Amino acid sequence: MDKIKSYAMLHIIVFVYSMSSILTKKAALEEFLSFRFIIFYGLVLVCMGVYALVWQQVIKKLPLNAAFANKSVTIIWGMLWGVIFFKEKITVKMIIGALMVIAGVIIVITGGEKEAEK
Repeated sequence: MDKIKSYAMLHIIVFVYSMSSILTKKAALEEFLSFRFIIFYGLVLVCMGVYALVWQQVIKKLPLNAAFANKSVTIIWGMLWGVIFFKEKITVKMIIGALMVIAGVIIVITGGEKEAEK
């Protein structure tokens, strides 16, 4: 059960990390050093700070290779954010790439569990 909580926390923090990409892109659309630019980049710093603190706690409880493999799920969040916030289109190649990322995460996690059993 503790492992499930750790993976859940990992994915929550990856979600927070992915939010920084939205805020960065929003800031880039604003005039440099305008009030909105500063707000967006300030929020980026908050997201990254929260991410850094929680990431350190998560990697204490999970194998490092599994944690970093799960971090690649950020690509999928990025695709979703692109559609929702920036009206981008998801292509077949993007879906294939996302499926490859998911398959890679599964392989790393299940492979790590088999190694731990030996």
